[in-house]
Amino acid sequence: MKPVLTKLINFTTFKLYNTQLTVVKDTFFRKKVTINAGGRLLDLSSPGVMGIINITPDSFFADSRKPGVDEALLQAQKMLANGATFLDIGAYSSRPGAVDISAQEETDRLLPVVEAIAAQFPEAIMSIDTFRAGVAEAAIKGGAHIINDISGGMLDTDMFSTVARLNVPYILMHMKGTPQTMNQLAEYDDVFGEVFDYFVAKYSELKRLGVHDVILDPGFGFAKKSEHSYTLMNRMNEFDLLGLPILAGISRKRMIYGLLGNTAAEALNGTTVLNTIALMKGANILRAHDVKEAVEAVKIWEACVAQ
Repeated sequence: MKPVLTKLINFTTFKLYNTQLTVVKDTFFRKKVTINAGGRLLDLSSPGVMGIINITPDSFFADSRKPGVDEALLQAQKMLANGATFLDIGAYSSRPGAVDISAQEETDRLLPVVEAIAAQFPEAIMSIDTFRAGVAEAAIKGGAHIINDISGGMLDTDMFSTVARLNVPYILMHMKGTPQTMNQLAEYDDVFGEVFDYFVAKYSELKRLGVHDVILDPGFGFAKKSEHSYTLMNRMNEFDLLGLPILAGISRKRMIYGLLGNTAAEALNGTTVLNTIALMKGANILRAHDVKEAVEAVKIWEACVAQ
């Protein structure tokens, strides 16, 4: 196994000495593959697909923009019919250089959609893509179940305590800076080591607060150049040492279309290839614009590993 960190860490399942990772067999535990979302126990040993619904006018992939309630409901219906385990609803565009909007505007965009989906599709498990604790809480009270925070609590110091108080699953993503500044911060001596250290520190803080269900997201493309994202993808299975479910969010991103020389609109084939690699590297959730294709990738991968 490749060296991981540059400092000594003791963290329940492993010890790192002089950059060399050593598994401590006596304390090693299996990867957690279940989460409790809205009173429903979800088993992610069979990977789930999270369909993306953007209640925004400016998300990077135009076909994901569903700014009205009716459009969002139709998209939710389609994604659930195609096998989505989760719906990820976002009202703040986090693409590089996106326009910053107020918490009130984000809430005003988000809540009508959350409430409408909860009413029309009560079986739907909704994740809320926000870094603001107040927006997250309003959405949970409106019928959502999971908080998906691109900032890992760094852009709102109330986020972790809010997640603990609401007792909901939390998706912990790695990012540096903000959507407006992250491209200028994409510099690393060891991108895997930095992200790993970040997860160790943040998860320890969440555990102290009593947060039980945490999902890790390496944050592909967030304050990362393409080479950083591919390094993280190649080593993603090593995050299993933290014993937590992994989310891979690579759908139609620049790491795909920049490499292939096409556009986000043309990046479905590349996304399917990379989703398959993510499954091979231990992903438990695929966050995707194209649910049908992602579900098919999961089925094919499962049939292969079952042999």
